[in-house]
Amino acid sequence: MPMIDRRGFLGALAAAGAMGVMRPRAARADEKRLGVALVGIGKLTQTQLLPALKKTTACRLAALVSGHPDKARKVAAEYGLPEKNIYSYETFDRLADNPEVDIVYVVLPNAMHAEYTIRAARAGKHVYCEKPMAVSVRECEEMIAACNKAKRMLGIAYRLHFEPHNLEVARIARSKELGAIKVIEAAGCTMVGDPKQWRLDKKLSGGGSLVDIGIYALQAARYISGEEPVSVTARQSVTDPAKFKGIDETMLFELAFPSGVLASCISSYAVFLNHFTVAAEAGRFGVDPGLNYHGIRGFRSDGKPLAFPDIDQFAAEMDDFATCVRAGKPTRVPGEEGLRDVRIMEAIYRAAESGREVKLG
Repeated sequence: MPMIDRRGFLGALAAAGAMGVMRPRAARADEKRLGVALVGIGKLTQTQLLPALKKTTACRLAALVSGHPDKARKVAAEYGLPEKNIYSYETFDRLADNPEVDIVYVVLPNAMHAEYTIRAARAGKHVYCEKPMAVSVRECEEMIAACNKAKRMLGIAYRLHFEPHNLEVARIARSKELGAIKVIEAAGCTMVGDPKQWRLDKKLSGGGSLVDIGIYALQAARYISGEEPVSVTARQSVTDPAKFKGIDETMLFELAFPSGVLASCISSYAVFLNHFTVAAEAGRFGVDPGLNYHGIRGFRSDGKPLAFPDIDQFAAEMDDFATCVRAGKPTRVPGEEGLRDVRIMEAIYRAAESGREVKLG
């Protein structure tokens, strides 16, 4: 299954931004909707993915995988899914025998992404995996290798690559519509409640605010600049050691790009803050809020509009991936894209621990 390279990805993103709102074409009557198995039926699955699947044109709910049989039966009944298409983690590999399932969407704690992506590939299924892709570069490489060996496509759920305001910001930046960009400010911050949730357990999450919400700031800096960082500096802070044991509560990090552009980024579990702002030679532009599921707003200092209709980002990303699988064409959010982020985040953690700049190869 072909994978898109970095140059091709950036070109696709720019073209998408120029088109404005992106909607995959509706499926023809003779085209089958691809069946999706959702692995994990927590909050994201129940509040976003399941409703989004009802809105898609290229895919449909085909199976559920859960460690909670009663909850799974309840959800299946609500969405008209036969009980025979409910699986446990122990029976997960039986998906190989279910021709109704084309794509496995992994919606599990980060430390489980690699195992279930690899098992899904071995079962002969295409895989869409929540971000961050995994908790280490090694795991990311193993996931990519498993999907390549099985000749199955691997995509990472970067929903903002399908959100029209973010696409337009990237287009403005790379087209130099307001002149060459100089500085990017990106904030991905939220507040967490329950101290017992898996996101605060490093064994399951692989990190703190950076890997969970800060990855949006990292991604924005990369897709807005159209470049890969050459070095990083970072500083982390924890104000509540009992709650944030062994993980970052707040992370400030700076990315230096080959062109000289600098990105100043913050991730935090201490405040609500999310925006991506670009300072260019002839003005400023960006999105604020920039990463919400709904209600993203754009701005330009020259007064021109930066506004598009609200979309269901989850429906858009699933439709796009299903369309790519069906057509045998590259996804713009391949495993290699997830690997790049994990490699950079590992460097950010090293920079924070050492207090020194870390170079990126």
